[in-house]
Amino acid sequence: MKFLIIAVLIASVCIVAARPADDDTKYTTKYDNIDVDEILKSDRLFNNYYKCLIDQGTCTPDGRELKNTLPDALQTECSKCNEKQKANADKVIRYIIENKPEEWKSLQEKYDPEHVYYNKYKDEAEKRGIKL
Repeated sequence: MKFLIIAVLIASVCIVAARPADDDTKYTTKYDNIDVDEILKSDRLFNNYYKCLIDQGTCTPDGRELKNTLPDALQTECSKCNEKQKANADKVIRYIIENKPEEWKSLQEKYDPEHVYYNKYKDEAEKRGIKL
């Protein structure tokens, strides 16, 4: 499941991970019931989250939490994510890679400029049928 770290990176529209809970063992489940499909289908919603993550727009409270959590999720291999968060992240990354390649590139440049995570999880992604 190492590939899911990359998925968290792309979860700009998914809010799969939010601020860590008090005990720092898991991320909050506060946003687990957000309709990811609705966000992915709406250019307006998608772009709002995307622009928040790349510092080109304002952030909603949930977008701000995702933005603040992303570096930790990348560093810890999403170890604080629950299964629903991982599944949503997988859905989001597949969508962005297949449908929003420019946004994928921008997110990579911002959150993985040295390709540390990309290189680390590329093989895992390809085993899962995702061409990065």
